[in-house]
Amino acid sequence: MSRILSADALETVLRYPVVPVFYHADAAYAKRILETCYAGGLRVFEFTNRGANAFDVFTELVAFAHENCPDMLLGIGTIYTAADAERFIQAGAAFVVQPCLTEEVAEVCRQHGTPWLPGTMTVAEVYRATQLGAAIVKIFPGNVVGPGFIKSLRGPMPTVPLMVTGGVEPTEESLREWFQAGVNVVGMGSQLFKNADDTEALRQQIASLLAFVGTLKK
Repeated sequence: MSRILSADALETVLRYPVVPVFYHADAAYAKRILETCYAGGLRVFEFTNRGANAFDVFTELVAFAHENCPDMLLGIGTIYTAADAERFIQAGAAFVVQPCLTEEVAEVCRQHGTPWLPGTMTVAEVYRATQLGAAIVKIFPGNVVGPGFIKSLRGPMPTVPLMVTGGVEPTEESLREWFQAGVNVVGMGSQLFKNADDTEALRQQIASLLAFVGTLKK
């Protein structure tokens, strides 16, 4: 499987700025969700390293995406250590997301040319992330800091690519609030997948959200 170059990966994330954050222990179910997100128009997907068999499921997802969702950028989230970053990158992760910032993960991503999205919660952490080479800086948890933090951050740091995760709801009101505050990308987890068993409804919801975000970014 050919690896997408880092610059192209970053461009894709910024072009498709709604990122599902998802984990499920059943590979077949995870594939169905991935395919539904793809059908809805999403091209970036964060699978989280939150279960004992996360690596095995992710490996299956990489192969599945290659065959069935060829333009999907599939990354791994909830990474804390260099060892985990290394093995998931070797398995095909196109980007690495952290809930926090660790320099050892930054270094592994730098060595592989893989976009690194560390989690931050303070101005100092955001600055540190940029110094260590973050492709996009994740603000987490968004429901704690709120859109007001993003607005304030945009004063001294107007050009840092920002992604917010936690507290983003799949509604026009929530998306408008975050994007108008100044984020470039939003990550959505459980809020997006409340009724995921109805894949057609999920597909339609995703398509609608993407269309709405497109109007905000014009």
